[in-house]
Amino acid sequence: MEKPIRIKTISELHKLMGLPKPHHPLIELIDLSKQKKDTGIFAVLFDLYVITLKRGCDKLFYGQQQYDFDEGVMAFLSPGQILRGESDNIPENIDGWMLFIHPDFLWNTSLAKKIKQYDFFGYTINEALFLSDKEETMINGIVENIKNEYQTNIDQFSQDIIISHLETLLNYSERFYQRQFITRKKTNHQILDRLEVLLSAYFNSDDLVLKGLPTVQYISDHLNVSPTYLRSLLKTLTGLNTQQHIHEKLIEKAKEKLSTTDLTVSEIAYELGFEHMQSFSKLFKEKTSQSPLAFRAGFN
Repeated sequence: MEKPIRIKTISELHKLMGLPKPHHPLIELIDLSKQKKDTGIFAVLFDLYVITLKRGCDKLFYGQQQYDFDEGVMAFLSPGQILRGESDNIPENIDGWMLFIHPDFLWNTSLAKKIKQYDFFGYTINEALFLSDKEETMINGIVENIKNEYQTNIDQFSQDIIISHLETLLNYSERFYQRQFITRKKTNHQILDRLEVLLSAYFNSDDLVLKGLPTVQYISDHLNVSPTYLRSLLKTLTGLNTQQHIHEKLIEKAKEKLSTTDLTVSEIAYELGFEHMQSFSKLFKEKTSQSPLAFRAGFN
């Protein structure tokens, strides 16, 4: 696989794309429809935050995942992520924009720490945000305000104003993602169904004894979604994060063994992947407000 080109600054970005000197050294909005198509670039590693809105694009990849940008969608990359295309050219029919923000632009602002709280910067490209026409118009308006500010009004107020616009952009994106989790029910419910099947198969196999409880990464890998996307999806649809779903399945299995077998609590703990009975008993009591023995006694 071709080694990605690394872009550390806005100036390097301009040089790579054959653009004139940037208006601002730390933030830039690029209109994709106006860029040259024969870039010769296949993969790029950005040391920048990148927010994109694309329409009419060929397939893009993130890791082993493929995503088709024929529809208007948004995607978010944090510094250190790699974006690669299906070919080394920008598609002829692409429309949209890419907003690049150097981390230094956020320094000593309200967004410096808060930006890490937006989980969608940890989603993969195939978990992009689908926008309605109304939502897209709203997002484009905010981005146009950012562009106008850094291109024409560089003064002591500019950074605060742009940061305010960026926060508005990210907050609307968060709202639209929450809407997407709910409205794209078929896809999301399929993930829930697959999660249930995956956990049931794991808890009914020897993996618990051999490997212990499944990790969040294990679950995400097998469901083919990123850990952050899965956590956000589950939290929205069920109120529980991935780890809590694992624990719910564990408690369900523990109750089954306590009520239908004569195994000791220690033996049950071992079968559920715990090295120490005390750890199992503590978790069981946290989740049920009862000790395993109390639950068994009450059941009987």
